[in-house]
Amino acid sequence: MTDITDLIQPDRGQDATAIHLTTQKGFDEYAKTLSAGQRASLSAQKFDGSAGQIGIVPNGDDFFAVGGVSDPEDLSSYCLAGLADKLPEGTYRLANAEAGAAMFGWLTAHYRFTRYTDDESATGPRVLLTEQVGRLPTYMAEAEAEMLVRDLVNTPAEDMGPAALEAEFEKLAKAHGAELNVTKGDALEQGYPMVHAVGRAAARHHAPRIMHLVWGKESDPVLALVGKGVCFDTGGLNIKPGGGMRLMKKDMGGAAHAIALAGLIMAAGLKVRLNVLVPAVDNAISGPAFRPGDVLDSRKGLTVEIHNTDAEGRLILGDALTRASEEEPDLIVDFATLTGAARVALGPDYAAMMARKDDTAQALIEAGKANDDEPWRLPLPEAYRDYLKSDIADIVNAQSNPYAGASVAGLFLDRFVGEDIDWVHFDTFAWRPYPKPGRSKGGTAYGLRAAWHMLKGRYGA
Repeated sequence: MTDITDLIQPDRGQDATAIHLTTQKGFDEYAKTLSAGQRASLSAQKFDGSAGQIGIVPNGDDFFAVGGVSDPEDLSSYCLAGLADKLPEGTYRLANAEAGAAMFGWLTAHYRFTRYTDDESATGPRVLLTEQVGRLPTYMAEAEAEMLVRDLVNTPAEDMGPAALEAEFEKLAKAHGAELNVTKGDALEQGYPMVHAVGRAAARHHAPRIMHLVWGKESDPVLALVGKGVCFDTGGLNIKPGGGMRLMKKDMGGAAHAIALAGLIMAAGLKVRLNVLVPAVDNAISGPAFRPGDVLDSRKGLTVEIHNTDAEGRLILGDALTRASEEEPDLIVDFATLTGAARVALGPDYAAMMARKDDTAQALIEAGKANDDEPWRLPLPEAYRDYLKSDIADIVNAQSNPYAGASVAGLFLDRFVGEDIDWVHFDTFAWRPYPKPGRSKGGTAYGLRAAWHMLKGRYGA
C-alpha cells in the first residue's frame, strides 16, 4: 500500500509554500492582491478560479500556488486532490482555509499501484501542514481503507485468489484479535453447497472457501458484513467474451469492501458483535463445472435452478447471507460487484444500494452525501419477484428477460436473508474506468465511506 503516513503533518511554523484558494466568482477581487506580473502568469495559465484549476505564481525566487474551489469555507473530500497530484514535491500550507474533509483527497491523490512495476513518472511527496491535528487520524484511517480496496482489486487473480483473500483475513484477524474460521474445498458441500458448486471447477490452489471472522462482545448488537469474493469470473459454461472477462479480477471487489470496512470498525472499537462472511471462489471452467439447467441445494434449504452460470455471485452470497442471518443480526450489509445492469442504470460513479428499511437507506444516503460517497437507492419491487419463478425448483438464479436486472438480483438475495432483518445491499462497480483527482483509474471503493459513517452514527465508538 502507498505510504501516506507523513503526507499531512502538524503545522509548527515550518517553511512551506503557500496555497491560496479562490473561486471563479471571487477571482477578480483576489487578483487585485497580485502584482501585474503575477496576474499575467495566471492569465497565461488560463486560470480564472474555476473549481479544480491549479495555478503556479512566481514570487521572487520562489512561487506560491493558487487553487480554484467551489467554497473555501466548506472544502469537499477531493477539492485539493488535484493540487496534491500536480504540485511539485515539497511542503505546503493553506493560506486562507482549513483543509478539513479535503485531507482525505490529499492523501488518496498520492496512491500508486506499484506491485509489478516502479512508477517512474511519480513525483516526490507533497506534504500538507495543518492545525487540525485532531481530525487527521480519521481521514488517515479512511484513506488507508480506500487504498486497501484499490490494492486488493488491482491485484491480478493469480495473486489474489481465494487463498490470498484468506491470507488477508488472517492479517485482519491478527491485527484486531478477532476469531477466524475457514471452511474450504469439499467440506463446503455440507454447509455451503452453492459456494462449493460455483467454485469446484477451479484448480486445487484456487479451491473455494468461506471466511467467517468474529469480533466484539457477545452482548453487543450483531452487525454482519458480507462480501462477494469471486476472485476471477470466466462466466463459467456461459462463458464471457474476451472483453467481458478482461477486468474480472475485480469481481472480488465486494470482499475488498468488507475487509476494509471491518478494519475500520474494529480499529474504532464500534460497539458491535461483528461477523464478516466472505465466500471466495474462482468461477472456472473444467469437468466439474456447474451447468445451466442444474438445480443446486442451498444452506437455507431453497433449491435454485441455474439459468446462467455467469450469475454466480448471487449464489455464493445466498449461502453467506443465510449464515449471517443465523446470528440474528441487528443489521446485515453486503457488498458485491453483482450486475452490469447497475452500471447501465447509474454509470461508474454511484453504488447502487437496496435496503429493506427506509430509515436505514436514508441514513446511508445522508452519510454518503456528507462524505462525497453518495449511493443511489434502487427498489426491491414485489412485482418483479415473479421473474425468479422456476418450473422445477424454488427459484431461478437469473431471469429470462432483460428488465430490472439489478433489482431482480437484489430480490434473489432477499430470499436468503432472514425475515424482518434490517438488510442493505450495495451493488458496487469497484472500478473507476477513468481517473479523477484523488481517484485513480482502476480499483475503487464505492459506498465504503457512506456505510462507515452511517455505522459510526448508529453504533458509536
